[in-house]
Order: sequence, then C-alpha cells, then structure tokens
Amino acid sequence: MVVSPPASAHGFGLRYDLPLPLMLWIVGAASTVLLSFLLVAIAVRLNPRMEAAVQLNLLRWQMGRVVTGQTMRFVARLLAVGALILIVVAGLIGDQTPTRNLAPTAVWIAWWVGVSYLSAFIGNVWCVINPWAALFEWYEQALPIQSAWRGARIGWPKHLGVWPATALFIVFAWIELVWDARSVPSQLARLAIGFSVLTWIGMYLFGRSTWLRHGDPFALAFSVLARFAPTEMRVERNCKYEAPESLRKWILRPPGTGLLDTKSVTPSLVVFVLVMLSTVTFDGLMATPLWQRIENTLYESLPALGNSRLAMINTVGLLAFCAIFIAIYRGVATLVANASQKSMTVDAASRAFVLTLVPIAIAYLIAHYLSYFLIQGQLLIRLASDPFGFEWNIFGSAHFRPNIGIVGARFTWYTSLFAIVVGHVIAVSLAHIIALRNIADPRAAMRSQIPMLVLMVAYTMVSLWIIAQPIVE
Repeated sequence: MVVSPPASAHGFGLRYDLPLPLMLWIVGAASTVLLSFLLVAIAVRLNPRMEAAVQLNLLRWQMGRVVTGQTMRFVARLLAVGALILIVVAGLIGDQTPTRNLAPTAVWIAWWVGVSYLSAFIGNVWCVINPWAALFEWYEQALPIQSAWRGARIGWPKHLGVWPATALFIVFAWIELVWDARSVPSQLARLAIGFSVLTWIGMYLFGRSTWLRHGDPFALAFSVLARFAPTEMRVERNCKYEAPESLRKWILRPPGTGLLDTKSVTPSLVVFVLVMLSTVTFDGLMATPLWQRIENTLYESLPALGNSRLAMINTVGLLAFCAIFIAIYRGVATLVANASQKSMTVDAASRAFVLTLVPIAIAYLIAHYLSYFLIQGQLLIRLASDPFGFEWNIFGSAHFRPNIGIVGARFTWYTSLFAIVVGHVIAVSLAHIIALRNIADPRAAMRSQIPMLVLMVAYTMVSLWIIAQPIVE
C-alpha cells in the first residue's frame, strides 16, 4: 500500500460523480446562505432585544479546577516540549523518507491541522501547551526574582501591531504551499530550530506575553481560531499567557460568541485574518485544473527563470491572492460604511466585521484538510513505534498500514458542502448582529449588510467550486 508524503497534497485521488450537476449544488448553497440572512433579519426584527449569551464558569466544579490546575498544565507542557525535541532529533538524524520519519507527519498533520481543529472546536489549548513559551517560562522561573535577565527589555512599538506575526505567517504559508522541501525531515528540523531561536529572542527582548500576542504567527493564528470555540480561559489583565494562578474563569459559551468582541481588533489584525483565509483558499485553488493550466502556461512562457519557474509562479500567485482578498474586503468595508449613514467609517467597518470571516476559515479547514488529516494522520500510529525510521517497534505498531479507504470522495464532498454552507451561514448571522450593535438605525444596519451578503454568497460559490474540482474533475 502506497501513501503519499505528507503535505504534498490534501486530496485523496478518488473521483466522485455528483448526483446533480455541480452548478446546482453551488446555486443551492448560495441560496441557503441568502435565506439564512433573511431569516436572521426577520428574527431580529421580531425580537430586537439583543441579550448577552449565557455563559457558564466551569471552574465551579472540581473537574474543571483539576483540568486547569498546575499539575495538568505542567504535564501537558512537558509532553509538548518532549514532542518538540523528538521532532527535531528525528528530523536531523532519522531516515529522510517523509513517511518513515516522524517530523513531517507531526508538523503538518498533528500540529498544524490538529491544533487548528482543537483551537476552533475546544479552545485555545496552544496557549497552554506551547513548548516555546513553556521553556522560556521555566527559564524565567529559574532566575532570581530581581535578576536583570527577567522581563522585557524593549517596549513593543504600538504602530507595529501584529505586522511581524502577519509577515511570518506569510512565510509559513509559502513554506507549506510553495517550498519543494517542505516534507524533507532535516529541513523541517532546521526550520524548527531557527523558529525557536527567533521566538526566544523575541520573548527575551519584548517579553513573553507581548511576543506571543504580536510576533508569534502561530500563537496568534490559534487564538483567532479559538475565538469561535465553546470555551475561553479568562485571566488577569486579559492576558492568555500569564501563570495559572491568575486564572479566574474557564467559560463555556455558545460557539462563535468570542467573534462578537471586536474591541481589540486592529488594522494589522484585519490583514492577518484575511491572510489566513486567503492562504488556505489558495491552497485549494492550487489543486484545481484551472491553476494547473495557469502554471503550465506561465511555465512554458518563462524559460529564463530556469528550475525556479514553478516556485516563482506559485510565490507570485500566493502574494497576489492575499492582495486580492485584502482589496476585495476593503471595497466591501467601504460599501458597508457608505450604507451605514455615517455610523461607521471605512476603517471601523473593516475592523468590526473581519472576525465574522473566521467561521469561513474554519469551514475551509474542514473542507480542505479533514480527509488529509484522517488518512495521513494514521501514519502517527506507525511512527509512534519507529519515529526515526530505524526499524524499531517500541509499541508494537511499526507494521501498521494506513487505511486509505477510511474516507472516500463521497464523504469528503458532503462534509465539505455542509461545512462551507454552515460556516457562511454563521458568518452572515454574526455580521448582522455586529451591524445592529454598531448602527443605530435598523434599516441602515440591514442595508449595510447587503455588501457583506454579496461577499458571503460569492465566496460560498467560489469555495464550493474550488473544493469540487479535485473530486469531480
């Protein structure tokens, strides 16, 4: 049985004949999003009172206090640090075949996809298990309280916002989508070492919490996804990286509630969210016959670039896709502001509604990565017994062979369809609630949402078309 290397593709190589023409599915999905907007508008008009969502503090029960206690936190962090060390060592000294080495599967499947799912559907677990933050915190705790080596040395310039994290996330996206050595274990290990050095320097200069909130692309990405999650850890000064003693509440809330809090959204965070959404969409576009035709045409017309042609084409495509997303969203924000009867400026509209796009990003993570996660993730069973590819059999699972038939094209299509439609419906509903909170006139609020509705419907159609191409073509 042959299994493709991790991160080389997210499809599964099976074709599915849709029971109805693709265009009917696309139109039906778009109509569902449109209908949801009308239902939300009617419901709000019949019951205009917007009461706060019911929230429950899980720390009222002993089990909640145990789960968030110091012992569990220390054990989780210790395991995460051990996993980081194991991944780096495996990448450096292990077999360099991607499917025989722990590093590629652990990085692209268990960490990036797995933690993204946990963040969106459980809560911000990364703020607890982050191994880089854990090691630096232990380093600081080992120093005397009055030591000059503790604390920040440079204040974070306010104008920087989260621009450093945004730039680093684009670099990460380039590595994932364009770099041809993304599945080479030794290269991943070197990247992990380089990121470790960069992260610890950032924490040393600006302080651990400040760097995690503004400079660490992964801490920021997982925290953005966790705004959708049904749980939230609230600590002193709203800092998600303080010591566990400062933890005050572990809130159980309706999913998506955290996306309604837009007070802390900055212009740089707007761009970060748009980059997250555009990069995962571009990942899907790269698997379509349309992009392959574009690649082939440009490849043949640019012989002067030599062997770097493909990388250059995809790099320009990635950057252009991010720029197009940002430009489109800015245009929609302008239309929203104009329709709000001066209740909102363009910048205010841009900041207010950007988090409503997060459910769409989560939906696309499900549509594009779930089959990949379920199939390629089975490699972890084998790699647990032989992480270096040295023919070990520590847990007796070294001869396990992934079942590539665990999911098929039919499952992927219906899962993708459901995820994308539901994600867009949630996004439309959240956007309408935010409009009513920011625009006093209900009619103006309704009019202001027409541009957002057009954006959501159009993106629903484009998303389904992209997801369908590797399945039906």
